[in-house]
Amino acid sequence: MNKHSKPQPTESELGILKVLWQDGPSSVRHINDLLNKERETGYTTTLKLMQIMLEKKLVTRNEEKRTHIYAANVSQESAQKGIIAKILNTAFSGSAKNLVLQALGNHDASLEELNEVKALITKLENEKKS
Repeated sequence: MNKHSKPQPTESELGILKVLWQDGPSSVRHINDLLNKERETGYTTTLKLMQIMLEKKLVTRNEEKRTHIYAANVSQESAQKGIIAKILNTAFSGSAKNLVLQALGNHDASLEELNEVKALITKLENEKKS
C-alpha cells in the first residue's frame, strides 16, 4: 500500500461504516445498538474497533461533548472501489469480465439492475469509440 492510499476496512469495520453512511455522525452506543440487531457485539468491542478505525483514519471523532461522536472519513463509493480492486486483483487475477460474470451469475439480478449494467456497458463502449 502506498503512503497516499487509505487502509481498506475489515468486514467488522465495514459494518460500522455502513451505520455511519446511513445514519450520519453517531455515538458508539448508537452504532453498537444497531450492530446488535444483526449480531451480538459487546460495547467495548465496538469502541475498540472504532478507536482502531480512528487510527487508520477511516473515521473522525468529535470530542466537544461528553459523548464522542464518530463520522465516516471515507465515502461509501471510495470504500467500495477499494474492496472491488482488491477482489479483482486477488480473486480474479485482474479480470473484470470474470468478476462481472461471477457477480451476475451468482446473484438474482433484477430487470432494473440488468438494464443499469447494459446502460453502463453502452456508455463504456461509446467512450472507447470516441
